[in-house]
Amino acid sequence: MTSIRVEREGAVGIITIARRERFNSLDVQTARDLRKAGLQCARDKDLRAVILRGEGGVFCSGADLKYIRDGGETADLAYLQEGRPARGGYGASFQQILEYIHSTISEIKRAPKPFIAAVDGIAAAGGFGLAMACDLVFASERASFEWAYGKTGLTGAESSTFFLPRLLGLRRAMELVFLNPRLDAKTALAWTLVNRVSPVEGFDAGVLETARRIAAGPAEALGIAKNLVQQAAGVDRLDFHLDREIEALSRIADGADFAEGLASFFEKRPPEFGAERRAK
Repeated sequence: MTSIRVEREGAVGIITIARRERFNSLDVQTARDLRKAGLQCARDKDLRAVILRGEGGVFCSGADLKYIRDGGETADLAYLQEGRPARGGYGASFQQILEYIHSTISEIKRAPKPFIAAVDGIAAAGGFGLAMACDLVFASERASFEWAYGKTGLTGAESSTFFLPRLLGLRRAMELVFLNPRLDAKTALAWTLVNRVSPVEGFDAGVLETARRIAAGPAEALGIAKNLVQQAAGVDRLDFHLDREIEALSRIADGADFAEGLASFFEKRPPEFGAERRAK
């Protein structure tokens, strides 16, 4: 059973992450299905705009840490470890999910049509990255945004380290990485992370109305303009950077700090990284 739902409203496609019991986090099956949905919508010539949303007042909380803790799917890990010794950690399980999420992000940026993130509720870690990778981001008044990787001792992925300095500038991007503030919708708007903030009531209908207006426009010209603007912003280097993100995160996920961060997450306590842990 898939946790990704795809619907059509005329020339608008709507992709919904429907895994509310896990805060719309992505295990490997959900990430795989998201990639399939993203590819289908990106390449369907009858769709002229696509909305990405989460179900139940949550956008997406990123990779499913319970799935990571439980070791992933052994059979599916073989292609990641072919010809290499098992490293003994959580990196391969992360890589298994990130391969699909990063492929989805590549499709979003290559698509000759706008992808619109409709963020209602929390967008954290990989969910934050997915939202930032979209061409437009609309937020409800109860939306919030959190980089979050540092909480569990991770380096950042899902395009977040690529787009944040482009969207925010270097200083603000470093503030998110080092201090990890949770940004409410109005702050995210002031920081130019989102295009618009709207009341919760009528939010989905408002996003759909905007998507329909875009879909009624000159699709070929808008698609070419999207590509030109992205070239000017250096987005043609995105795939190279996504590979670096996977390499860095899967390596750091094999280390002691992430093991501690993961344990503290499930034990609902502050993590004790590095020197703090060794001193005890």
